[in-house]
Amino acid sequence: MNFRAWLALGVGLGTAAASLVAAEPGDDRYLKSVEVARAERLQRLTTPDGWLTLIGLHFLQPGDNTVGSASDNAIVFAKGPAHLGKVTLAADGGVAIALAPGADARVDGRAVLTAPLLSGNGAKPTVVSSGTVSFFVIERGGKKALRVKDSAAERRTHFPGLDYFPTDPTWRIEAQWVPFDPPHEIAVDNILGQSTPALVSGKAVFERAGRKFELLPIDEGSGEPLFFVIADLTSGGETYAAGRFLYADAPVDGKVVLDFNRAQNPPCAFTPFATCPLPPKENRLPVAVTAGEKNFRGGHD
Repeated sequence: MNFRAWLALGVGLGTAAASLVAAEPGDDRYLKSVEVARAERLQRLTTPDGWLTLIGLHFLQPGDNTVGSASDNAIVFAKGPAHLGKVTLAADGGVAIALAPGADARVDGRAVLTAPLLSGNGAKPTVVSSGTVSFFVIERGGKKALRVKDSAAERRTHFPGLDYFPTDPTWRIEAQWVPFDPPHEIAVDNILGQSTPALVSGKAVFERAGRKFELLPIDEGSGEPLFFVIADLTSGGETYAAGRFLYADAPVDGKVVLDFNRAQNPPCAFTPFATCPLPPKENRLPVAVTAGEKNFRGGHD
C-alpha cells in the first residue's frame, strides 16, 4: 500500500524530503533551507482542505445510512444540513448517495440527486459538499467510512502554530543504505488497531554518539521519497506519543540523508479523525531525538 497517498487522500498532504544542502556547523544555507521547509509545512497544514479541517470519521453500516447534522440520522455530522440524504453501502462494497430533496449540496460540484461515491484508493474520491462542509469515502481495514471536513473548522481558523526543537545540523545524518533482495514485508499497524502489509526495500544504518541504529522505510514505489515512521525517547513527552514521520530522498551511491530536523507530527497529532500508521518495532529508537517537530500544544479532543 502507498501510505503517503493513503494519508494524502483529499487533505492536501505534502512532504519535503531531506535537503541536499550541506549541514556544516553554522551553515546559513542549511539553516535557511530548514526554515523554508517549515514554512511550507505550515502552509500545507493550514490549507482549506488540510488535516485541520477534519471534523468526522464515520464507518458505514451495510445498507442505507442517513446522514446529516440532526440527531435522528444514522450518521450524525458535527456540522452541515440537518438531513443531507442517504448513503448506501451495497453488498458488493459499492457506495452511492441519494441527496434529500432540497438539500443544498453538490457531488463533485454537480447538482445531482443520486450518484455513486468512489473511494480514493488509487484514484481521486467523489466529494459531496454543502457550504464549508464536505465528505468522501475512504477504506480502512476493509471497511468503508465517510471522512468529513469543514474548511471553517476551529482547528484551522484558530491553529496555534507548530513548535520545534532548535535546528541542530548534527541531526542531519548521512546513513548507509542496505538494500534487501528481495524486499521484506512487514505489518504496519495504525492508530485504530488495524494492520496493513507494507514492503521494505532496505534499511538506513547510522551511528550517533558511538551507537549504531537502523531504520526501516516503507517503500512507496518508484519516484516517491522514503517514508519512515519513527518513535524515540522523546515520544510521549516532548514529542507526540504515537511517533513522528520522516521523509528522505532515494538512496544515492549507497547513502541516504536522514534529516531529523524535518521530522514531523503525523496527522493524528492534530485531529482524532485521522488513521495514522504507527512505528514498527524496528523504528523505535532507544535514544532521544531532540530535533524536528515537538508535540502539538493545541492537542485535540
